[in-house]
Amino acid sequence: MKNTPFDLTGKVAVVTGSSRGIGRSSAELLAKLGAKVVVSSRKAEACKEVADGINASGGDATVIPCNIARKAEVEALISGTIKHYGKIDILVCNAAVNPYYGPLLDITDEAFDKIMGSNVKSNIWLSALAIPQMAERGNGSVVIISSIGGLRGSTVIGAYGISKAADFALCRSLAGEWARRASASTASRRAWSRPISPARCGKTKPTSSAAPRPRRCDVLASPTRSPGRLPTSPRMRRAS
Repeated sequence: MKNTPFDLTGKVAVVTGSSRGIGRSSAELLAKLGAKVVVSSRKAEACKEVADGINASGGDATVIPCNIARKAEVEALISGTIKHYGKIDILVCNAAVNPYYGPLLDITDEAFDKIMGSNVKSNIWLSALAIPQMAERGNGSVVIISSIGGLRGSTVIGAYGISKAADFALCRSLAGEWARRASASTASRRAWSRPISPARCGKTKPTSSAAPRPRRCDVLASPTRSPGRLPTSPRMRRAS
């Protein structure tokens, strides 16, 4: 992968929920592309298996366990990464939960709060800790793994879908807030990556004579996570 647009040699990546599934695949691919990877999830032993595999293949990976619902552990993840590797270039917000399956109006406050806290609030915590140091150095990327559940309705995982729709909004808001120092992207069903300009973020469109803004960090919301085929009403199916 050397000397290609995808050569990540020297970059440091943090991937939450990377002991299995999308997170594990992301961590392993980033390592193959040359990045040093922090493997993280709630269970240290499961993370160690992934990190050991990466290291055995010639990569560089370490483990920092983290329950994303706990702010102190999120802070420890970011600070631990910087202490070990010196920086963070890539943040993949992948970890998410869905403790409830059923009618949306029957969900308990506890279950709803758990979904929103783990799937949305934790991404705000992670971004707040990682993006400023990326922008200060002049480069970096944040990837927020969303879901098709955030783009269409469901009769059984509605709360999960709400949290994933919020992740799309979070990405767009971060793009707007960092527009002067960031090249930001979000995603749609038609395109995986779509530039967000200051004008589309509600800011004044720059004039043609304005100097180009320096590239700082990318923010990408990816509708990759899919909990399976989502039941929808006939009306929703016609609309989609």
